[in-house]
Amino acid sequence: MNLRNRNLLSLINHTKEEINYLISLARYLKQSKYIGNEYPRLKGKNIALIFEKPSTRTRCAFEIAAKDQGANVTYIDSKSSQIGIKETIKDTAKVLGRMFDAIQYRGYSQKIIEELAKNSGIPVFNGLTNEFHPTQVLADILTMLEHCNNKPLNKIKYSYLGDARYNIGRSLLLIGAKMGMDVRIAAPKQLWPEEKFFIFCNNIAKKNNAKILLVEDPFLAVKNVDFIYTDVWVSMGESEEVWCERIKSLSKYQINKEIIKASNNYKVKVMHCLPSFHNNETLIIKNLFKKNEFIKNNNNLVNGLEITEEIFESAFNISFEQVENRIHTIKSIMVATFS
Repeated sequence: MNLRNRNLLSLINHTKEEINYLISLARYLKQSKYIGNEYPRLKGKNIALIFEKPSTRTRCAFEIAAKDQGANVTYIDSKSSQIGIKETIKDTAKVLGRMFDAIQYRGYSQKIIEELAKNSGIPVFNGLTNEFHPTQVLADILTMLEHCNNKPLNKIKYSYLGDARYNIGRSLLLIGAKMGMDVRIAAPKQLWPEEKFFIFCNNIAKKNNAKILLVEDPFLAVKNVDFIYTDVWVSMGESEEVWCERIKSLSKYQINKEIIKASNNYKVKVMHCLPSFHNNETLIIKNLFKKNEFIKNNNNLVNGLEITEEIFESAFNISFEQVENRIHTIKSIMVATFS
């Protein structure tokens, strides 16, 4: 499988076989790290990590993966870069292309990362854009395989509950369609992925015997699934008005004991890309509770928003294993790119 010098922008241009290869390579690299016989394949490589949006997990995963494999990284955030402000994205791409061997970008529009890839002349990896989060869902699929006793991907069923218009909902739909899986998205209709993108994924699903479904009923979506996935309902930086509106529309999509019971699977696992508002201990949620009567008066939201504290702290939750697997799948991407 030849992925040398390939971009990873969305998984749209990756085949089922290439995705399988990346996941298999990640499993091998994970095992090598665990038993202590990993050897660095990326000595002398220099990777730029552009973070227009801050991140704990993505930054740490890229830095650890690179260090384990002998590569050097340079962290560039919005305060230390003039990308798109004092210097055009095109010019920045050309500059970085002369200095580095690859670029990781985490930020806003997919158009930005595509312009970096077009003009840099070096591989570009998507650490998150508004539209896609490929490194996350590769780790998610690896985690699913580890918790299904090596059940074939085409036998795995998973549901996503929450706002599905953006990177996680879209990426889970895309990778499930590519890998022949059973994917159910549950959200209010106004929070579904755009129709054009769903049709695109549905055409891919037909070719791979996958099943993809958009529904409003969360209890229907989780019936007999192996995994139930959620994400925060509101992105950081959005206004308080957006928070209040989103919480009202998504409160019935919370992962709680009723949703777990509705899965009809006592072995069901819960996934979350983190961070999670599973209690009211963060400053953001404390401030919302002080100001918002709907939240204070809704018993379902007292102990968590998108997932309750009870479920988050239970054996159902495997989100911290997802976090660790970010290292191994990101490492797989870089090794495949430079080998």
